Amino acid sequence: MNIQRYGVLICAHNEADYIGSVVRSVININPSEIVVVDDGSTDHTAALAQQAGATVIRNRKNLGKGSSLKRGFKIMLEKGVDAVVVVDGDSQHDPNEIPLFLEAYERTGIPILIGSRMSNTQGMPFMRKWTNRFFALVLNRLMKIYVADPPCGFRFYRADVLPFIMSSEKQFAFEFDVLLRAASRKIRIDSVRISTIYVDKRHSHIEFFRDTWLLGRVIRNHFLRTKQI
Repeated sequence: MNIQRYGVLICAHNEADYIGSVVRSVININPSEIVVVDDGSTDHTAALAQQAGATVIRNRKNLGKGSSLKRGFKIMLEKGVDAVVVVDGDSQHDPNEIPLFLEAYERTGIPILIGSRMSNTQGMPFMRKWTNRFFALVLNRLMKIYVADPPCGFRFYRADVLPFIMSSEKQFAFEFDVLLRAASRKIRIDSVRISTIYVDKRHSHIEFFRDTWLLGRVIRNHFLRTKQI
């Protein structure tokens, strides 16, 4: 499947400090569509994203990243794109690296590509580095394939896999569940090396204990689904 039109989807919650520059950087890459899902922000995230040139969809309250991604995917499918690249709204993903995903897809045809920051962890916070490695160990054992950085939100999805992906769980665990569901259906997944960007005052959405608990829920549901098949 050739990629003629692709969209960039950005989910953001209270990212007024960064969202404008993120959207402007994405515009420079010239995607067919740019959609920002504002997840119940209490600051000016939505207005700044719109001013920068994005189509903005607002959640009236904070529903979580999974729900925001699903809503954004639905909009992208309605717009008729061939693929979607997901970028975080907090400036920890470099939009200039979006072409790396498109090039990787052109070479391989693999429909799900996950960014990997693990080739260079210099500057990565200690807890984040070991959290990523722990999640990779657990998920890769379950999936029986290797994904270097499963928590990474910088991703490429071919449009034809989105309806299946949208049946996954909500909240942060959505991104883990997507990988398990895709692997169980033998949908190919691969990694794309990206930059590791961490700057002071930029909070991480990953908290080890909370997300370990969420991962546990995903694994439990995965085994329940497996038994039903």
